[in-house]
Amino acid sequence: MKKNIILTCVGVSTLAVSLLLVGCDRQVSSETKSSVSSDGTVKTKDKTVTQSPDGTVTKTEETKKTSPPEKP
Repeated sequence: MKKNIILTCVGVSTLAVSLLLVGCDRQVSSETKSSVSSDGTVKTKDKTVTQSPDGTVTKTEETKKTSPPEKP
């Protein structure tokens, strides 16, 4: 019984320490640009730069295109 309790405590402690060391990504910059064309289509471009705790920098770019609803 004592062995199970000790193993459980060691496992929980190891998990807690690993979560503290991993941390979260930090957002360095974010930029959003939108443009509307003559036919009513909206283009949105999002750029985000994040930095992980180990110093790795990640750039993500997302483009969305929304067309207006068709007229009946």
